[in-house]
Amino acid sequence: MVCRRERRQRRVKYVLTIVFLFICFTVFSQTRIPSYYKQSKRFNKELKKIVHVVGLDSTYDAGEDGMETISFAVIDLTKKKPLFGGVHADNFIYPASVYKMYVAMEILKQVSNGEYSLFTPYIVHSPNDVDKGKEIDYDPRPLLKDGDTVTINYLLDLMITRSDNSAANCLIDVARRPRINQTMHENNWNGSEVTRKFLSRKFEDPGYDSIKSTETCALHAADFMYKIYSEQLVTPWVSRQLKVLLGRQLDTTKLSTGLPATAMFYHKTGWWSIYTNDVGIVEEARTNGLAGQRKIKYIISVFTPIAEEKVRPRLKELSKRVHDLIINRENY
Repeated sequence: MVCRRERRQRRVKYVLTIVFLFICFTVFSQTRIPSYYKQSKRFNKELKKIVHVVGLDSTYDAGEDGMETISFAVIDLTKKKPLFGGVHADNFIYPASVYKMYVAMEILKQVSNGEYSLFTPYIVHSPNDVDKGKEIDYDPRPLLKDGDTVTINYLLDLMITRSDNSAANCLIDVARRPRINQTMHENNWNGSEVTRKFLSRKFEDPGYDSIKSTETCALHAADFMYKIYSEQLVTPWVSRQLKVLLGRQLDTTKLSTGLPATAMFYHKTGWWSIYTNDVGIVEEARTNGLAGQRKIKYIISVFTPIAEEKVRPRLKELSKRVHDLIINRENY
């Protein structure tokens, strides 16, 4: 029989190995734009102009994180081949709650593999129950607390639609970080690994209490959304399930404010300290006179090192201008 000390040593060795692998993958971050996207100098120029006009082209003091720029990408889906453009799209930045969508992907992947179901019960344990207030205060669902029994599906919905941190911590434990990141690497999103839960480092598992914080970039987040749109994120079932969750997003205070009421936005937001982010799929059907309906489809991904109350008006204008660009653009 293996003694408790030996088991503990093996566990520590295993975690340290995982941490080493995370560091290696982060060092060799993958930020090459995939070949299935078309690129255009004119499209990039138009996006840079928009970023300048709305006042997001500066370099910002991010405190301990040093000087930061935004990370911004747009994928125009109105043509046969998607058109990719951006400004600092490969800049890695703190994503806040946006990376909960990566956790959701792995949970749905494991469900699709038959490892458990959406309705498998789960018991919440401390210290995962970190939320003391609701991220969306008008949502009627109660805060999760130690001892609650809920389903995987309930946790997924809370994590995406309300951006619930307690639900995210629980699902990170269910999915397990090494497996989340294995799927991330399979999609070439190296550098965007999920390294932390949404709690203090002193409550983290051994090996994760000193690891660097999670980062991502607009390129990876936009590509993630493109794979949902094209039903290539793991499987069509996983893609559709996640798109439905993103379509029920309760936070409509960022890019949503610049979109017309007729547009559908499947998205995930994130905000913490000086970081304010939003990424999603925009779809709108417009009547185009005798030509009938014209479908407006694109992905927008923006990460900013600017506090929410300061950047909201700029995100609204950014969203509006990008939407107009997609509607009015000619052949780039």
